[in-house]
Amino acid sequence: MEHITGTVERITFYNDENHYGVIRIKAEEKFPTIEGPDGTITVVGVLPGINVGETVRFSGAWVTDPRYGKQFKAETLTPVTPSTEIGIVNYLASGIVKGIGAKTARKIVDHFGTETLNVLDREPLRLHEVPGLKRELARDLALAWQENQAIRQTMIFLQGYGVTSKMAARIFKFYGAAAIATVKENPYALADEVNGIGFIRADEIAQNMGLPADAHYRIRAGLVYALNQMTKEGHVYMPRLELVNKAMEMLKIDNVGRVQASLSQETLAGNLIIDANIGDGALGMEAVYLPLFYHAERKVVRLLREQVSEESDIRRHVKGLKWAKFLKDLAEFNEVDLTEQQQSAVRAALEHKVTVLTGGPGTGKTTTLRMVIHALDSLKHKFALASPTGRAAKRLAEATGYPAKTIHRLLGWTPGEGFVYDEDQPLEIDMLIVDEASMIDLLLFNDLLKALPPNAHLMLVGDVDQLPSVGAGNVLRDVIDSGVGYVTRLNAIFRQSNTSHIIVNAHRINQGEAPLTDNNSADFFYFGEDDPARAAELVVDIVKNRLPTKFGVDPINDVQVIAPMYRGVIGVNALNEALQRTLNGDKRMAEKVLGGRAFRVGDKVMQTRNNYEKDVFNGDIGRLVEIDFEEQAFGIDIDGSFVMYDWTEADQLIHAYAISTHRSQGSEYPVVVMPIMTQHYMMLQRNLLYTAVTRAKKLVVLVGSRRAVQMAVENNKVAERYSGLLQLLRG
Repeated sequence: MEHITGTVERITFYNDENHYGVIRIKAEEKFPTIEGPDGTITVVGVLPGINVGETVRFSGAWVTDPRYGKQFKAETLTPVTPSTEIGIVNYLASGIVKGIGAKTARKIVDHFGTETLNVLDREPLRLHEVPGLKRELARDLALAWQENQAIRQTMIFLQGYGVTSKMAARIFKFYGAAAIATVKENPYALADEVNGIGFIRADEIAQNMGLPADAHYRIRAGLVYALNQMTKEGHVYMPRLELVNKAMEMLKIDNVGRVQASLSQETLAGNLIIDANIGDGALGMEAVYLPLFYHAERKVVRLLREQVSEESDIRRHVKGLKWAKFLKDLAEFNEVDLTEQQQSAVRAALEHKVTVLTGGPGTGKTTTLRMVIHALDSLKHKFALASPTGRAAKRLAEATGYPAKTIHRLLGWTPGEGFVYDEDQPLEIDMLIVDEASMIDLLLFNDLLKALPPNAHLMLVGDVDQLPSVGAGNVLRDVIDSGVGYVTRLNAIFRQSNTSHIIVNAHRINQGEAPLTDNNSADFFYFGEDDPARAAELVVDIVKNRLPTKFGVDPINDVQVIAPMYRGVIGVNALNEALQRTLNGDKRMAEKVLGGRAFRVGDKVMQTRNNYEKDVFNGDIGRLVEIDFEEQAFGIDIDGSFVMYDWTEADQLIHAYAISTHRSQGSEYPVVVMPIMTQHYMMLQRNLLYTAVTRAKKLVVLVGSRRAVQMAVENNKVAERYSGLLQLLRG
């Protein structure tokens, strides 16, 4: 890390929300090749409390901006207190308090001399002694000085323990003047309370402060962190002994008694919950929950049981209905043929409060779903359509011809406030139909059920053989296995042709058979390559040259690379870099590097979480069409809508030339290219390969090793998720 000290000459840009600034300083050391005509250089970064006229020591690194040239990117900053009277005058007149200019500052310094700053620090009320200084101005200066010094002292204190100025600003924003006392008492409070500061960062601060490795605060935070990490892997709870061992391994301590004691204390305090009735009942296998997941699981069970037991207007309406004639007329009116299984599914949706419709591609899920909707329409019952993601909701609307929303939008999600619709204000509908239900996790399912009127029907539609939700739980599979609702599994394949292998191969994979890789179809191709580096080069060549030449597809808009893993030469990250370099590597295009990632005009990017203010959703893909260096923003075209992103919001975006299989869920792409190597063995599962293949509408290309394909097909062991939902529903 490099250092530079200088006096702030002017502030070119400053964001009060996140404290990001662009300033010009006159450095004590000369930099002839970097300085502007006025002898100043540019410093950028999170610069809280910075003012013109003060001297500051910055730590960071030199970076080169494609538009503005060489700049110093500051990671930490330490104000250097001025020691001369002229320095103090300049500092006070720098704008720290509105209304104090050079003349007023000179009055104060003439009275207190070089002790001025000490007086402001320790006896600010003495400002009233200054001859001719208005009382209101003296009060404003005292208050402003205290606030300014609080953030500076916090910054200096935290930076002393390895905290960047960006992180320190976030901490101060949350705690205010109490930041130092809070961190001194329990640095792990940061992980619980401050957004963006997890256990790892809090632990670094604590270790730098000299906190003992086996301190209760640390073990307690480690247990919660370990449990949180497991929920990110899909688990709702952890067996007690497994959690203790994981925490000991992560904390690098070897004292099982102390960890068990901390776990007991956290349970008594209500910060963790243990349920000995969940699991196999063996000693040490008791289920340990975070309270959020414990209560959500039990709420889901209660609400589902209530849903099933309540009568409904739909059921009353269809009692005595002549089903054969009704279903025949429905099919004829909509010009479709329904199998007996499909007819049974339509009838079940109207006669049962909770139903599930599942099946693979081409088995008629969408046709059946449309018939349920037309039946509701003909019977004049109000319904709503929803999906977990924006792209899935858009597909649902296109497939049915009726409006569909994300679950969050349907329930009226407001950032910072939660959902509008819940048990106190339920949705005004007779049936809720949710597509891509395999993506629903436990917490979202809980919110959905809370907003559903007890007399309404619930229909879950999805392919249970796809990957489970990214979030904790395995909701669709647990609901199916529990028997709580009526389940229809469609298995007859309708949508296929003699020259099409996508659907055939999807079903072969799902049944444990190797896909046909003889390249004798019009839509499924395999390129063998065992070397990862050469396979990566082949993927790029296929996307850039072979597919556009043979099929006339656009390599960016039409082709989606889906990789099983993020790391490695043929992982998501490396492929994104290679594809960006190949498909959008013109250095004449405007570019901005943020967080080590180069965003370039023309880039393919994906939104990674729902943003209702921008009306963009997790999984939405767009093209970066503008970089505004003055406003420090990106302009992105998402499905024809122009959306602006402040540079500080870039963490919502990832490059999307290549994405993970989980990221592809709920979406369809004209062409899917998937590398599959034995090096991906950790992720080679049948449902992963099946999910990737079923994302393609027109064309699938597999690149890699036949052995890897076989490994995936043969591995049907769905990763076990610790969840009590099935056990509770059956219980």
